[in-house]
Amino acid sequence: MISYPYEKNQLYCFAIRFNICNHRCSGNKISKPKKTGNPIIDGWYADPEAVILNKQYWIFPTYSAKYKDQVFLDAFSSKDLTNWKKHSRIIDTSVIKWAYMAMWAPSIVKKDKQYFLFFSANDIQSKKRNGVKDDHNGGIGIAVASKPEGPYKDYLGKPLINQFYNDAQPIDQFVFQDKDQKYYLIYGGWGRCNIARLNKDFTGLTPFPNGELVKEITPKGYVEGPIMFIRKGTYYFMWSEGGWTNGTYKVAYARADNLYGPFERETTILEADSSIATGAGHHSVINIPGTDEWYIIYHRRPIPNKDRDHRVTCIDKLLFNEDGSIQKVKMTFEGVAPRKL
Repeated sequence: MISYPYEKNQLYCFAIRFNICNHRCSGNKISKPKKTGNPIIDGWYADPEAVILNKQYWIFPTYSAKYKDQVFLDAFSSKDLTNWKKHSRIIDTSVIKWAYMAMWAPSIVKKDKQYFLFFSANDIQSKKRNGVKDDHNGGIGIAVASKPEGPYKDYLGKPLINQFYNDAQPIDQFVFQDKDQKYYLIYGGWGRCNIARLNKDFTGLTPFPNGELVKEITPKGYVEGPIMFIRKGTYYFMWSEGGWTNGTYKVAYARADNLYGPFERETTILEADSSIATGAGHHSVINIPGTDEWYIIYHRRPIPNKDRDHRVTCIDKLLFNEDGSIQKVKMTFEGVAPRKL
């Protein structure tokens, strides 16, 4: 287990994580926690993809480390949002032969009894970096397995996308299934966001009627980390702004009546709180099936924090106003109440 630098109000945070605060003790016995606590999983993890698979909650995060060490992905499963089982190294660069560093931002979808895990690798650049131009040496890849916990194998043997369409770095992919049951890939870094249509077997992209492989849907303020979901017929598009290496990171959103927008930025709903944590962003959203109950799963930086890669995965409630707008997310040390499916 990795030790965290304590956040402000350290004793309180410590107590939450070890289940000795805010609930009564009887002799040497300690009652069960009333809430999940934050961070929700142990270790330095970021960019969490949270989903419901096989009647369980799953989190597929980035292992937060220097790029040369960021060569594998772990996963976590839970039946109640509180007790998490770690599935170590569900995939690594020994399986993805074209990847050699910086595997991050996984996105997963179940299709035809298989699990397709999309990921970014190699942090490819459109210009020379350290004297080397590596336009096509990496990008967005796909792995496949028969179970959520793997083991996964390379699906294509090469990146699905390794080009800089519309100047968007091919990273931070999010797989979205629309009302028509077709699958779309929403992705992009460096302040540009694209959407593409996946073909039926996920071996490539289906061009749009005008022949383009991707459409740009970049809203004002967009930096990276896109996600999309539908609530009450409305498309919610969310993304991260600011810099991921510091406390300026935050989440904003827009709404539209269709998949392509236009998406007009409304406001920021998650950002730094000097009493809790900084650099909150690159999130995902879970909706409990059959309800209007929503959760936001995101990463943030404990306080104090001087390390670029010291990020932890947390959970809090995502609430909506009567007009459908999203309320500001209140970051907590407590997390949320345990919730079985």
